[in-house]
Amino acid sequence: MSDSSSPAQPAFGPRRASDSPSDPAPQGAGLGTFGGVFTPSILTILGVIMYLRFGWVVGNVGLLGTLLIVVMCSSLTFFTALSMASIATDRRVRTGGAYYMISRSLGIETGGAVGIPLYFALALSMALYVIGFAEIVGDVLPMLDPRWVGIVTAVIVASLAIRSANLVIRAQYIVMAVIALSLLSFFLGGPVEESQLDLTGSAPPQITVGFWVAFAVFFPAVTGIEAGVNMSGDLKDPARSIPRGTLAALGVGFAIYMVMPFFFSLRADSATLIEDPLIMRSMALWGPLILFGAWGATLSSAMGSVLGAPRVLQALARDGVLPSSLRFLGKGSGEDDAPRIGTLVTLGIALVAIYFGDLNMVAPILTMFFLTSYMTVNFAAAAEGFLQSPSFRPAFRIHWAIPLAGAIGCLLVMFLINAIATIVAAGVVVSVFAWLKRRGLTGAWGDVRNGIWLALVRMGLLRLGDRDDARNWRPHPLVLSGEPTRRWPLIDFANAITHNRGLVTIASVLPEEAEGSGWQAEVEADIQEYLHSRGVEAFVRLVSAPDPYIGARRLVEVYGFGRLIPNTVILGASEHVVRRDRYCEMIEIFHRKKRNVIIIRDLEDVGFTDRKRIDVWWGGLQANGGLMLVLAYLLRTNVDWQEAEVRLKLAVKTEEGARAARSELEGLVKDLRIGHVHVDVIVAEGRPFPEVLREASTDADIVFLGMAAPGTDFRHYYDRLQTMSEGLPPTAFVLSSGTLEFSEVLVDRAK
Repeated sequence: MSDSSSPAQPAFGPRRASDSPSDPAPQGAGLGTFGGVFTPSILTILGVIMYLRFGWVVGNVGLLGTLLIVVMCSSLTFFTALSMASIATDRRVRTGGAYYMISRSLGIETGGAVGIPLYFALALSMALYVIGFAEIVGDVLPMLDPRWVGIVTAVIVASLAIRSANLVIRAQYIVMAVIALSLLSFFLGGPVEESQLDLTGSAPPQITVGFWVAFAVFFPAVTGIEAGVNMSGDLKDPARSIPRGTLAALGVGFAIYMVMPFFFSLRADSATLIEDPLIMRSMALWGPLILFGAWGATLSSAMGSVLGAPRVLQALARDGVLPSSLRFLGKGSGEDDAPRIGTLVTLGIALVAIYFGDLNMVAPILTMFFLTSYMTVNFAAAAEGFLQSPSFRPAFRIHWAIPLAGAIGCLLVMFLINAIATIVAAGVVVSVFAWLKRRGLTGAWGDVRNGIWLALVRMGLLRLGDRDDARNWRPHPLVLSGEPTRRWPLIDFANAITHNRGLVTIASVLPEEAEGSGWQAEVEADIQEYLHSRGVEAFVRLVSAPDPYIGARRLVEVYGFGRLIPNTVILGASEHVVRRDRYCEMIEIFHRKKRNVIIIRDLEDVGFTDRKRIDVWWGGLQANGGLMLVLAYLLRTNVDWQEAEVRLKLAVKTEEGARAARSELEGLVKDLRIGHVHVDVIVAEGRPFPEVLREASTDADIVFLGMAAPGTDFRHYYDRLQTMSEGLPPTAFVLSSGTLEFSEVLVDRAK
């Protein structure tokens, strides 16, 4: 601010509202708890892994190892189910399931970063189940090529899904009855003959696997909780159906998986369990029922995936996460808003995986992506619960420590399964997050991130020390800029010395009539948009006052929170002589309020040209001298000034005095270790200091001059400063607050 800067005017034009992702609320199919959540969830849980790999898991890790795997996997999914239940009973969960929950809690970038991999995981899930179905068919009919069986099956399943979600749900009731009968046949069966396969040393080394490999293969068996959640847009009452249906399916599945290992271990040896993928058929009372159940389970699980995956894709497209060229994937068809285009895309991805993949290869990939989504859902629920925002009022309440334990557990298990794969998965998520962040997406909803930052800020403010700390000091500038477009050098300087670490506030004073008119909010928004376009991260603070001087005093007196207040005021020089009395009075008040003051005189407002040279006129290390060196150091270490040379200048009367001063300053610079600083001691030879100053600094890009503390004749002193600096490049008059010995800041930096 200076008296040459008029109060900010709304010169930026009307603020254009940013495009926000849409959040439509289409009418779904109106499915209930049993048909919409429990049925697809339990059929996915009791699916291909149970029929084709559960005996294999028991054979590889034994009874106790299998029970431990079941407990661990079920615990992770149980924690996640509780988290989903908590979020689902707090807000309306629409199309997109887990993606919808994450994006509405942690923001659209985080939701998209997890939602895109989650979609591909669900698409690969369809491939997993179809591959399992083809493997069973190939065991019964060896003359058929499993790949083409899988491709034909996938097309049929997708066709059913495209026709109607209700049709698929009705088909799943029949499948569930067949699975129940097949399990009954298995439990009523008997032992099988021992295998002749030798696992003691002559067998190929790839036949047996370790605990974590078995864990990774089994884990997709308990990911059925996604199946119901992904149908959220088709549920009549998601808040009621998701927690009840998910927890019920998880409980039934856990009970079955805890009982089955005992039957496997009692009826067959390890070699037999590993050798025969369909060992359940050999053990069952009536073997064909196992085949029917396995066929039904794999097909129904594939149907669940082909119903869920396109709906996640639909939600991603509708929220604008996908590129604009793919927005057509958000379209729905029919009364139930079915994502038919998305189903065709999902089918295409699944067909590629079916043609090139196999069960043991696809299952661990799914495990990593599902664990990633589970971890994020748990973290979202933990953050919501910990912050206890008034807006978060779930009907199903859990302590925040439970989902936090689930999130940590998911992360640990991912590393234990495969650290490299975990890092790759994290890289994928971070890359998508960065891509979405660069696109500048904004959600039309609030999320929990502001609450997290508010909690951290509160914690930090309450723990700040009671006094300035030389070791951690950095400038927090309050820039009295007037209209930023006309006083850009002030903002540029403040941004350069903070390195995006200090808190910069751009302030301006508006006429009193602006208060309450809506004009103030409009100007503030326009200034913020202008700063963003110039790459400046700063706060904007506007006040209404009768004149700029009263407004500036108000800002310095009241702006800030606790110990976190602007410690440095940056403003323009006063050029109008008739207003200098009030201007100098304002500077005196800033000094009495213990603020560092930096007055930048830039007559043409051209800013800093080449940024190659910084001149600091030395008057001693204490007070202003120390602060000027700190500012020069911060400026020179900014990326835009990194090629600049700092010149420490001093004018003396005699050559003898110059030799002594040069030696002293060179020793000081060496002790402070603030980088290369050229010491330039000038012999005045009778010339007045203003003449020496102009001759020595005419080629600098910025000149630092110390300013005396305001006294009884400060107005006349300021007039002399203005006269002395005429003809100079942009000049910064520096006045230290006196609250901190900046020599200590320099010494700490040197250490």
